[in-house]
Amino acid sequence: MSRNHVILILVLTVIVLIFYPVLIKNNEVIKNIDSEAISRDEPNHLEFDKFKKTEEIFSSRRNSITIAAKIVEPAVVSVNVIKTQIVKRRHSLFFGFYDEVPYSIQGIGSGVIFSKDGFILTNAHVVEGATEIKVILTDTRQFDAKVIGIDTGHDIAVIKIEGEELPYASFGDSDDLIIGEWAIALGNPYGFLIKDSKPSVSVGVISAINRDFAENKDGKIYRHMVQTDAAINQGNSGGPLVNIYGEIIGINTFIFSESGGSIGLGFAIPANAVKKSARELIEYGKIRQIWFGFKVQEINPLIASHLK
Repeated sequence: MSRNHVILILVLTVIVLIFYPVLIKNNEVIKNIDSEAISRDEPNHLEFDKFKKTEEIFSSRRNSITIAAKIVEPAVVSVNVIKTQIVKRRHSLFFGFYDEVPYSIQGIGSGVIFSKDGFILTNAHVVEGATEIKVILTDTRQFDAKVIGIDTGHDIAVIKIEGEELPYASFGDSDDLIIGEWAIALGNPYGFLIKDSKPSVSVGVISAINRDFAENKDGKIYRHMVQTDAAINQGNSGGPLVNIYGEIIGINTFIFSESGGSIGLGFAIPANAVKKSARELIEYGKIRQIWFGFKVQEINPLIASHLK
């Protein structure tokens, strides 16, 4: 091998030793560039996944609860009442004398139309003693209502409005309730206090069934009540408690609360009991008393002597 060849080989070796690290570094840079390009492409996949998730969320939003609320909502009404009481007021001119003057009190409650003929269910305590009843539908139509009948003992009342194309809700079977299943409470807790006539919706579960309570001071008897933790407030009295099919399974009636607001202890009159009362009230205007054809009497000595 000639001297020139040796020198050439040495020069090439030196060049390789000098530039090899640079080539390696450039190769890593190229790889990084490629990976960056890939990472820049990834957001497109992420956007697609995000779109898919959005579709899933949108679908899950429209679940059985929202569908049920939409079904029954048009039939839920606001019941605004005026109760007139006669109160005594001290006479301004004659000491010891009193004038009797009428005093009007406004009350609010809820109800649900259950017939195309305009029959409405509400609580007896909402309309008892009312001298004027005005019903407001979710479509803002207003009607004067008349009382068809009141079942004071079971706190049920049927009132009626006259109108065309009235929405109405259907009944479910309250004997078929399952503890833990969804329960949806609707009502108008604000009544005439706001211009919006849309009902409020709250969701919970059936907490218990067949709850019995002692007769209260007003003589009302609550038996076989449906308990729910769906929020029920004072203005919701008379509104429907519905299942996931939008069927009436109860009429919201009262809550246990020291503050007056819902704490998850709400009670509704079961639909099957409501239907029985409603049929009686519509047909007879009252709840007929059962008469067995005999009466109970204590036996005193005189009566006992005649029975020997």
